[in-house]
Amino acid sequence: MSKINEAKTRQEIIDKRLGKAGWNVENPAQVTAELDIWIGLPEGIEKPEHEHQGFQYADYALLGDDGYPLAIVEAKKTSKDARIGQEQARQYAYNIQKNSGKDMPLVYYTNGHDIYFWDTEKYPPRKVYGFPTKKDLERMLFLRKNEKPLSQELINRDISGRPYQIEAIRSVFENLDKGKRKALLVMATGTGKTRTCVAMLDVLMRTNRVQKVLFLVDRIALRNQALDAFKEFLPNAPIWPKIGEHDIATDRRVYAATYPTMLNIIEDDNCPLSPHFFDMIVADESHRSIYNVYKNIFDYFDTIQLGLTATPKDAVEHNTFGLFDCEDGIPTYAYSYEEAINNKPPYLSDYEVLRIRTKFQKEGIRKDNISLGEQQKLLADGKEPSEINFEGTDLEKKVTNKGTNALIVQEFMEECIKDDGGTLPGKSIFFAMTMKHARRLQEVFDDLYPEHKGNIAKVIVSDDARVYGKGGLLDQFINKDFPRVAISVDMLDTGIDVRELVNLVFAKPIFSYTKFWQMIGRGTRLLEENKIKPWCKEKDKFLIMDCWENFEYFQMNPTGKVDKPSKPIPVRLFETKLEKLNVAEAKNDIALVQKTIKKLQEDIAKLPPNNVVILDAKSKIEKLDATFWQKLNEDRKLFLEKEIAPLMRTRTGEDFKAMSFELKVLHYSIAKLGSSDDEEKKTNAFQEVIIEMVSDLPLSVNVVAKEKDLIEDVLHNNYLAKANEEDLEVLIQRIAPLMKYREEGIKPDQATLDLRDITKEKEYIKFGPAHERLTIQKYREKVEALIKQLEEDNDILRKIKKGEEITQEEIEELADTLAKYEPYPTEENLQKAYDARKVRFLDLIKYIMGISGLVTFSEKVFESFSEFIAEHNTLTAKQIQFLQTLQTFIIENGELTKKDLVREPFTKLHAKGFLGLFPQVMQQEILQLTNRILHHA
Repeated sequence: MSKINEAKTRQEIIDKRLGKAGWNVENPAQVTAELDIWIGLPEGIEKPEHEHQGFQYADYALLGDDGYPLAIVEAKKTSKDARIGQEQARQYAYNIQKNSGKDMPLVYYTNGHDIYFWDTEKYPPRKVYGFPTKKDLERMLFLRKNEKPLSQELINRDISGRPYQIEAIRSVFENLDKGKRKALLVMATGTGKTRTCVAMLDVLMRTNRVQKVLFLVDRIALRNQALDAFKEFLPNAPIWPKIGEHDIATDRRVYAATYPTMLNIIEDDNCPLSPHFFDMIVADESHRSIYNVYKNIFDYFDTIQLGLTATPKDAVEHNTFGLFDCEDGIPTYAYSYEEAINNKPPYLSDYEVLRIRTKFQKEGIRKDNISLGEQQKLLADGKEPSEINFEGTDLEKKVTNKGTNALIVQEFMEECIKDDGGTLPGKSIFFAMTMKHARRLQEVFDDLYPEHKGNIAKVIVSDDARVYGKGGLLDQFINKDFPRVAISVDMLDTGIDVRELVNLVFAKPIFSYTKFWQMIGRGTRLLEENKIKPWCKEKDKFLIMDCWENFEYFQMNPTGKVDKPSKPIPVRLFETKLEKLNVAEAKNDIALVQKTIKKLQEDIAKLPPNNVVILDAKSKIEKLDATFWQKLNEDRKLFLEKEIAPLMRTRTGEDFKAMSFELKVLHYSIAKLGSSDDEEKKTNAFQEVIIEMVSDLPLSVNVVAKEKDLIEDVLHNNYLAKANEEDLEVLIQRIAPLMKYREEGIKPDQATLDLRDITKEKEYIKFGPAHERLTIQKYREKVEALIKQLEEDNDILRKIKKGEEITQEEIEELADTLAKYEPYPTEENLQKAYDARKVRFLDLIKYIMGISGLVTFSEKVFESFSEFIAEHNTLTAKQIQFLQTLQTFIIENGELTKKDLVREPFTKLHAKGFLGLFPQVMQQEILQLTNRILHHA
């Protein structure tokens, strides 16, 4: 495209982009072109020498209902850098405000392709990908004019009142007050990320920092969970979508959507949402893979961004921190699983791990470890035992053995944590390898336990419509007595909130450390006292049955398996078509050259115009006019390879399985066009791959059955060897769209066996943060065993058990008696072991005998500090850190002096410690708090 001047840039590009945002440049009530702004005559001149002297002219003024400019737009021609107009645009806005005494208009400057936005009173300029609507501008200016200080606004303790939640919220607020527009919270699953987020949004809305918020999740079930939280805690904020709503509405405050849904909305040519539509985006489970695929959402919308993740911060990918403008390894705020379970009382449930390994998992399946009886059964079924040879890792991949699945289910039913009745498992998740594996496990449950009439276990997967909605399978699992076991493939690995979960079965190998912790996180939530369900009345731990040595794997490989980055399939497909173009030119096949060029043009036409990568590359794409294609020389082909091929990564939401098949056929075509021995080897290799892919298609699926004749030709009639270019094109057009059904069929090379398996290994393994407490736990167990042993024979213990009064002499006599036996339970030792520094000997004995309760010193300290922080929730993040450090210091030392408060560890937070962080009134309050704790706890 030839260079165009500023007037043509405005007419052909900028006017259209303004029109897309609802601005009619021909309507003077909406837009004033060449707005004249009085700046005064130059010094020494009393009368203007010409009609324009003393005026500036803004290219566009976008007007409010009263005719006052809400924003001004400075235009430059496409060949110039838009940023040349930055200062010019600011001066226009400044002079408009100066002349009127009203608000400063918002500032935009553009060369048609690149648009920059500058809210001169709040942030530096930044690039945006479209103009705002009138409603956007009115909202943005309202928020700017009416915003209130975040530091003085109280956090609603009914939504989020725990100290770490308050600290997380304050950390984000301090970020915002520093002008930072991105933040990352790393909080363990079950610690209330969503509630923390809702409490934060509540304050941001009350202080007029945000009005419209987008909450992004990767599953429909998680979207519904988020919507429930918003309905409960922000009942006055209208939400989207309401039940049954599909089309986007523009009149709500809180929007919850899956990443694919929002990507489809913004990449639609008629996208109803401008880049300024939202004030804030919250991205749940923010990590690299989400951003690789859905980055366009975050680039398109010009918003504050908050990332939430439960992945432990040492396992968060390095570039995730960069995405949220955090230093590597340092999120805006982090609260770990270890911190949560070590709280008194704990905020999360601890777990035990039971490792199960069957004989076939450990040794594989081959003739020498199959019993003679089983071998005879195989022969009767027409299977030769000597031909059976599978590794343990082949299970549910190359072979499935019903006996192994049955054994795992039986071990689960024997070892799982059960309900109050002691016979049925509590709520449990089986993590299966594949859909077929999940279905087979359900069949095993039904076969072994027919008395439950098919209700004990259900397969719950995302592509089953019966899963969702009220009364759906997921709703039944969460809110009904049955099913007790959910068998899942990926869907329940992340984010689903079922507090009553007490068993997790890892029936598949896991290689991602992020996924590993997300799966563990399904069980970490504690019960809510006011929402106890009859099938789970208490939960002090949960059980993980690990059938594939996943815990050992992550002890050996703490970061898991790291996938190497690869080019997206659409990029590879475009590059392969370029390769075919070169081959066709070398063969001087004009018809094939033209056909291949047409294919390249079709791919370019499929690029999503509203994707920010494409908007950024607009000037490159505009070069691809008719002249470009008429003479496709080496430089132009290099331009296609280096500049255009990478843009193909933006083609998301297409049928990648069909593309993969097309890619194989293209490689086959290129190899066939060649003539060397190497090309012949490639031809044979690609032919085998294509035939294998076609052989996997299930003729039981109607749309596949319609192509039965063509499939038969490919498999049995040497179709590929005989095929010319037209035949290969037929194959792409008719067979590629069927590739999405490949997984539905049973692959012919997967063996099915029904051999009895046996448990080879079964042991509890030590893994996780709780096990440093084992020494104290052992002491307690010995004390409790001693008292149980003595209580029938010891008169004083019998009186205590009956609830009779005990004299001081009897207490001393009992103390002397117990001190003679190992482990020597003196009052001092018991106070240490049970973390009860002020609790007397008799009360400790009553607690050990189960007669009365006990609130430990740590619990009292935690409770006191939690209440103090909740009451003073305008404290800064650093002040909250100080109080939590003080809390730990008191628990560990049992005492505190004023001098301690100006020494380490407190001086790490401020050089003057306590004195530097708090005003005098607050210092007195903190000292009163510590005195109460130390003298009365």
